[in-house]
Amino acid sequence: MTTFAIEGGCTCGKVRYRMTSPPLIVHCCHCRWCQRDGGASFALNAMIEADRVELLCGEPEIIVTPSLSGKGQKIARCPKCRIAVWSNYAGSGDRFRFVRVGTLDTPDALPPDVHIFTMSKQPWVVLPPDMLIVEEFYDREKVWPAASLARWRSARSTGAG
Repeated sequence: MTTFAIEGGCTCGKVRYRMTSPPLIVHCCHCRWCQRDGGASFALNAMIEADRVELLCGEPEIIVTPSLSGKGQKIARCPKCRIAVWSNYAGSGDRFRFVRVGTLDTPDALPPDVHIFTMSKQPWVVLPPDMLIVEEFYDREKVWPAASLARWRSARSTGAG
């Protein structure tokens, strides 16, 4: 693995973290749940193994919110400024974090790999023609690079979550 480290945190600086490797994939999600949760037209999340996100300072507060699956979503928020820094979805468990790309110090370093749930995207959002765009979700085996699939399989076979 090549050297990689990118840091981020909340607005007030109480919670800071470091991603120690590139993410498995970066989703730009246009579902209504993400639109509502973020108060914007989409959410940009970098999926990464939880053990590759180092907490540098502070301790986020975990808030469980409803989700379309009915199993809920754990959102890690700064207890002071309430900014969400990452989420854990029930389907992926605690082994994977969906880091909010907008909380990175250099969010432009992680553009989306795929636009998902575009069936509910805002009509005025124009997506680049050369991007992978799906109406709902996708087949991981067909979309992810081999290295990301290997990491995902390894993380799912070990640890708790």
